[in-house]
Amino acid sequence: MGKFEVYCDKAGEHRFRLKAGNGENILASEGYSSKDGCENGIESVRKNSQDMDKFECKEAANGKWHFNLKAGNGQVIGTSQMYASKDGCENGCESVMKNAPEAPVEECE
Repeated sequence: MGKFEVYCDKAGEHRFRLKAGNGENILASEGYSSKDGCENGIESVRKNSQDMDKFECKEAANGKWHFNLKAGNGQVIGTSQMYASKDGCENGCESVMKNAPEAPVEECE
């Protein structure tokens, strides 16, 4: 089972990442000024990850692929790692759909 990890970055912003059961990072957040904002971001991922239309796969200039998960208002709430292929990117979307709803939240350094 996957998990959300909440942490503070070097600039003091709160962030989260969603990790798959194998420990791979599958989604990373933007920086939030407050822990409450970060926790709201996690809830938005839980909700919006169940709608495939909220995922946007994009090809980068180097030919690799990544996806963004968007909220109902169109704002990006999470971004994936880079994938070698579009199929890999789509598999990453499916992993978020599977892991996000029930993933526990852990605090880390």
